[in-house]
Amino acid sequence: MWLTGKNDRSQQRDTIFKEVIIEVRQAGPSCRFTPALRHKLERFTLQERSQLVNRVRDGCTPLFTAAKKGIVEIVRYLLETCGANAEQRGVYEVPFDHTMHYVTPLWCAAVVGKIEVCRVLVEHGADVNTMSDTGSTAVRSACYMSNIDVVKFLVGLGADVNRPNQNGGTCLINSVQSVELCQFLIDMGADMNARDSQFKTALHYAVQEDRVETTRLLLSYGADHLSCSKHGDDVLQTACLKGSAKIAEYLIETMNYPPARVADALELLGATYLDENHDNTMALEYWRRACTYREMHKIEKIINDPPKKVFLNRVPFKTLDDVNALAHDMDEMRLQSLLVNERVLGPSHKDSIFRLMYRGAAYADSMQHQRCIDLWQYAVEIRLSKDTVLHNETCIALQSLTKILFDAHDKHAQGVFDAPINFNDVNFLLDKLMNCFPAAIEQLKQRPVFRKQQENWDRVLKILIHLLHLAEVLPKFPPEKENLRRLTRKLILLNPRMTNGNSLLHMAVGKVDSLRQSYFDDHRQQQQIFPDPVTTSMLLHVGANVEAVNEDGSTPLHTASLRVNYREKIVRMLLDAGAHIDRTNKQGNQPYRMLGGNQECRIKVAKLITLKCLAANKVKSNHRTYEGIVPKTLEEFIRMH
Repeated sequence: MWLTGKNDRSQQRDTIFKEVIIEVRQAGPSCRFTPALRHKLERFTLQERSQLVNRVRDGCTPLFTAAKKGIVEIVRYLLETCGANAEQRGVYEVPFDHTMHYVTPLWCAAVVGKIEVCRVLVEHGADVNTMSDTGSTAVRSACYMSNIDVVKFLVGLGADVNRPNQNGGTCLINSVQSVELCQFLIDMGADMNARDSQFKTALHYAVQEDRVETTRLLLSYGADHLSCSKHGDDVLQTACLKGSAKIAEYLIETMNYPPARVADALELLGATYLDENHDNTMALEYWRRACTYREMHKIEKIINDPPKKVFLNRVPFKTLDDVNALAHDMDEMRLQSLLVNERVLGPSHKDSIFRLMYRGAAYADSMQHQRCIDLWQYAVEIRLSKDTVLHNETCIALQSLTKILFDAHDKHAQGVFDAPINFNDVNFLLDKLMNCFPAAIEQLKQRPVFRKQQENWDRVLKILIHLLHLAEVLPKFPPEKENLRRLTRKLILLNPRMTNGNSLLHMAVGKVDSLRQSYFDDHRQQQQIFPDPVTTSMLLHVGANVEAVNEDGSTPLHTASLRVNYREKIVRMLLDAGAHIDRTNKQGNQPYRMLGGNQECRIKVAKLITLKCLAANKVKSNHRTYEGIVPKTLEEFIRMH
């Protein structure tokens, strides 16, 4: 029976929409709506049908879902009979990485390769150049999926092959996996030297993915082999870093590189075989070729940097005899690989730093923690010289070095290592952080503040408080103790705060602000360090403000009085340092009430409240006006209660 009441019609539309959704989800590629559903839909006016089918369920309209599944007849029916909006966007989840994109039905159909659906959508007005939420056109995304027929169809209708997405990626960059597709795009006028946000061209990506035939094709059409990425890599350097030996050999044979550049490339390729592929035979082979090539072309290997302690004062190999002497000493080969990376790429190149970190991790795995610490200290120095302490990669390097210091300290405590870690290794990090903090604090004052920088700042402060703890518990000579006190006083004067306003003292007395255990050890349960009386005592000794308040108006005593953070020794330290036990935060909480409700607390909190505090509480609780009446020195005292 066809219902006519307003509420009934609304319920009826809801029911029919559910039926539409169910049939679309259950339909195969060649299916249509059932006659019963079509009959129900066609009883509505065109406007009502349009409103009904343009509804959204789980982020998608029925048209979007049908387009994604390639159900041509249902797509046609929704467009022609129901007036579905061909441009109404839906949510498309990428199968590989599960990222979500907000796109049109045409974009979705192009990505999944449903060319007949694309035809129907275009016939009904779908725009071939409409972009996704990341600025990607349908044709660009079809290129990524190598849907050649769809690409040709869309380009034939005017799709722009040179329109990049938000990151500068073009159709050609997305097509390097297919020589046929690249050839078609070049024929259609694709810009071979267009760069993305990393300053990489399609040629860079072809080399990076070891696409030999695509590389040859692009070079044959004049792609710029000298164009450099953001990190300073041209395609020869990219090939050597990615271990694309065939491409590197082809470039050396066909491009007119200076002989010194060729020799360096061969050395770098050998280093990649050793570091990335763990193939010492091929590494030695390429290093021998580099030496032979230099001898053949009468090229002297120029070494500008003096030997460095971090590389055990080794110097780069120069002759075939030097290389042959490495053949039976893997550790020497690994050191030479690091020297090759630094000499050819430069110390601040991302791959130089990555390989330093990787080699350090390998040393740590073989229980050579001091070698790991030395390499990672060097990596941190380089990071801080090129990036700020707020940079994500800098944070990772700092975190890794802190982890290995704690790991070595734990192993000494367990009797695995005979000697404790060197205080100077911890002091090195503290000094580096101390020197970076003034600039970082000023940078965070600028508006707008990037959320990632704020998060990294919080991570750095958590690293700092752990390092302070470690420095305090390590055995030290008197000059080292004084140096630590001096550094900590400087930190207190700088007064670094987390984004929630917590001071170093807040962090020392609170469990919630301690660094996550996973930052330090992913595989075993580690003893909780904070709340920590040792670090608390050290901070109070150098003058940390016991009345410092965070964004919630809480003092360190508020934090320490929380049941989860309660340590009697710490609470007594704060009280002895002059912390107000009845100070009120923004939630109206007072430490004496918090402690009074804790059964573990044996402190007689009532005895600690002074007459002066009681009077201030009375003024506040009775909402009496006091500003301008009492002496100025008392106004702040009353306000804190």
